[in-house]
Amino acid sequence: MSWLAILALAALGFVVAAFALRLPRASWTLFAAALLFGLAGYATQGAPDQPAEPKEGQTLDPQSGEAMVEARTDFYDEGVLPSRYVVTADGFTRRGQYRDAIDFLRNAVAENPNDSQAWVAMANALVEHANGTLSEAAEFAYARAKETDPGNAASDYFKGIVLIRNSRFDEGRELWAAALEAAPADARYRDFLAGRLAVLDQALARIEQERRSE
Repeated sequence: MSWLAILALAALGFVVAAFALRLPRASWTLFAAALLFGLAGYATQGAPDQPAEPKEGQTLDPQSGEAMVEARTDFYDEGVLPSRYVVTADGFTRRGQYRDAIDFLRNAVAENPNDSQAWVAMANALVEHANGTLSEAAEFAYARAKETDPGNAASDYFKGIVLIRNSRFDEGRELWAAALEAAPADARYRDFLAGRLAVLDQALARIEQERRSE
């Protein structure tokens, strides 16, 4: 992979964190520095031609959990509070304690299998617990969220984020575009989703432009 592509992917990562996951502006500098440190480490120690090998799970930034919880609330009516299990799980999610959050969310869906917000929260926690991997369990949770509330785009939005994080940009964009098209005209999250899709399109256009200029 060329440095232009690497830099473009790093830029996309920043855009997704800052705008799709709503990373607080105060944390932008720190996150950008982390990306630069990662690129510096790759420059000095990277060996893309070497075969991959298993590694221990990394400690995730709890800030991503905070942003994830806040973004999820944009898809649900302000007057409808999540269940007590979801509220407790959100507390663990904000601290990056995804294993504990999952345990509470299992109680939530056991008590109410039609709790779409609990299914979305569980899917997100499962993804983060697996270091960003879209596992079968997370896929199932996203599917259940959509099945229980087909008129809500939350599951498609967050699944799209996972796809984008795993470099499956076209699939993620397609999912967001379909969700936006299907969203009711008065959906409170419609502008939110449209804005994130526009940001993604700009980032993808920049990556394509960099590729063509190589």
